[in-house]
Amino acid sequence: MSPDVFEELKWRGMVYDYVEGVQDLLAREKVTIYNGFDATADSLHIGHMVPLIALARLQRYGHHPIALAGGGTTMVGDPSGKAAERKLITRQEVEANVDSIKKQLAHFLDFDVKANPARVMNNADWLLDLNLVNFLRDIGKHFTINAMINKESVKTRLEREEGLSFTEFSYMLMQSYDFLHLYQHEGCILQTGGSDQWGNITAGTELIRRAIGGSAYGMVYPLITKADGTKFGKTESGSVWLSSERTSPYRFYQFWLNTDDRDVVPYLKYFTFLTQAEIQQLEQAVADRPEQREAQRRLARVMTELVHDTTALAKAEQAAQVLFGGDMDGLSAAEIEDIFADVPSSTMTRDRLSSASSTMVDLLVESGVTQSKGEARRAVAEGGVNLNNRRVNDPAQVVTNNDLLEGRFLVIRRGRKNYHLIKVVE
Repeated sequence: MSPDVFEELKWRGMVYDYVEGVQDLLAREKVTIYNGFDATADSLHIGHMVPLIALARLQRYGHHPIALAGGGTTMVGDPSGKAAERKLITRQEVEANVDSIKKQLAHFLDFDVKANPARVMNNADWLLDLNLVNFLRDIGKHFTINAMINKESVKTRLEREEGLSFTEFSYMLMQSYDFLHLYQHEGCILQTGGSDQWGNITAGTELIRRAIGGSAYGMVYPLITKADGTKFGKTESGSVWLSSERTSPYRFYQFWLNTDDRDVVPYLKYFTFLTQAEIQQLEQAVADRPEQREAQRRLARVMTELVHDTTALAKAEQAAQVLFGGDMDGLSAAEIEDIFADVPSSTMTRDRLSSASSTMVDLLVESGVTQSKGEARRAVAEGGVNLNNRRVNDPAQVVTNNDLLEGRFLVIRRGRKNYHLIKVVE
C-alpha cells in the first residue's frame, strides 16, 4: 500500500479536481471527511460506488469517514447533472429510503475499528428544524446570486427551456450548510463527491470561510464514462442497483463480467482494492489473452463479493455457468427466471405435461424449438438436445412433473447456446 492516499487516488485515476492544499493536508494529518448520498431511492446504484469506495479507501489510510445520508437535502432535490427537475417525494418515502441506504453504506465502511470508526449521519437531523428567516439572514447573506448562477449545475439548467425552480436553486445553500454544520460539530474539514458536485462543495468551503473564518477543503472524483459512449451503470433493463431486490446478484455479476476490454482496467482501479501489481498483471492478460477475459472475471468476482457476499457470488457464478451447460441443481425459481429472462419462452399446463404422450419430441415441437417431429427426432439423434442441461438420448423419453425445476420450469437447449424456457402453469 502506498503511504500517500492522494498519490494512490491519483494512480487510480480518481482525482478530478481539488481545493489547493488537499494533497499536503492528507499527507500531514488524519482528517475527518464526508461524502453525501441523497436518498432519492431505497437503494444506491453503482454510480454511487466511486465516492463510496473512495471513502472506504480513505478510511484504510487512517482518515475518519462520515457517510451523510441526505434525509433533508432529498426533500429539495439536487439539480446537479439533471436535465429536468426531480419529482419531489414525501418525507415518509425519504425516511424509508434513508433507512435502506444506511444499511448499504455500512456494508463498505468499518464501524468497529477503534482508531477511526466510520459514521453514518443524516442531514435531516439539522436541516428539517431550520428557521427560514434565520437561515436566510445567517447563511443566505454569504451567497451572491452572481456566483450561484455561474456554477455549472445551475448554469446548465438555466440555459434549458424548463429553467430551474427556486427549490432546486436553494439546494446549494443546504449542502453548504451541511459542510458548515459538520465542520463546527464534527471537526470535518474535507468534503468529497463526484465532479458534478464541485460547485456545491466549493460553495461550502466559501461559506465556512466567510461565516466563521475557517479553512475547509474539497476534492472531487471523475464521473465514469464508458469507452463505447453509453452511460455507465445502465443496462437495457435500467440502472444497476446495489440492492439484491432491485438487481439480482446474478445480474450484478453479469454487468461486470460484460465490461468492455477498454474499460476493465480503469474499473479495477476505481472500484477494487486490488494492488497496483495485481492490476498490472490483469492489464497484461487483457493485452495477451483478451479472449479469456481474466480481468473481467476477477472484476465480477470482487465486486459481487464486496456488494453482496460469498454465498451470492457462488450462486452468481453457478448461474453464469448454466448458460454454458452448467449444473442447475440448487437454483431457486427466481434465479432460473433471472438467468433465462432473455431467452425465448412458452407456457404449458400441468395437466398437459402429466399426460403419457408428453415425449421430448412433443415438447420440442409444441415449444417451437423444432418445426416438426422429424426435425425433433434428428436433433435428438445427433446429440444436440438437452433437457435441464442433461443430454437427451431417446426421442421417445417421457417428460413428467418430476423433471420440473422448482416445480415450475423446463429448460431445453438445442446446440450449444439456443435455449428455450417452458413455464408450467396450472
